[in-house]
Amino acid sequence: MILTIKQIDYIIKRDIGSSCPYSRFKTIKHLRLDIINNCFSRRTVEEIILALERESVNSNSGWISSTIKSLKAASPTSLKITLRSIREGRLQGVGQCLISEYRIVCHILQGEISKDFMEGCRAIIVDKDKNPKWEPSKLELVTDEMVDRYFSKLDDWEDLKLPTRSNLPAHAIAKL
Repeated sequence: MILTIKQIDYIIKRDIGSSCPYSRFKTIKHLRLDIINNCFSRRTVEEIILALERESVNSNSGWISSTIKSLKAASPTSLKITLRSIREGRLQGVGQCLISEYRIVCHILQGEISKDFMEGCRAIIVDKDKNPKWEPSKLELVTDEMVDRYFSKLDDWEDLKLPTRSNLPAHAIAKL
């Protein structure tokens, strides 16, 4: 006999009760999700980091501290590009997301707006000093105009063209 998750959950709660480690884990998992939702729903990367720092004062969770450390070590430009891409991508179809990602990668590889990708490769792969010198070095120095350029069509490059899929039903085509 194969049990469903709901049946397993019911049996654990019925036979073991709330003292079960499973129940404690479920509570911790939901608490972490609440913190993630609260912090990462902020409008800017700066506000996200600030919210995480406030949360870390009230909590001794190692994951919050390691998240803050990772965010502060990352390229400020990449953080802002990533946040915008996620936010805009929620409202776009897969096709538009692929085009946006293609444009971002092309701009990154050109290195005209920022050379952070090359600097990251140097610090991690080439010199292995793990000490990248980001330019700009701080989040507040990355302007909206800089981020906008990563999402713009490239002048000398052909934009991504996705094949049309006429064999799909109309409701599926709208999402692509």
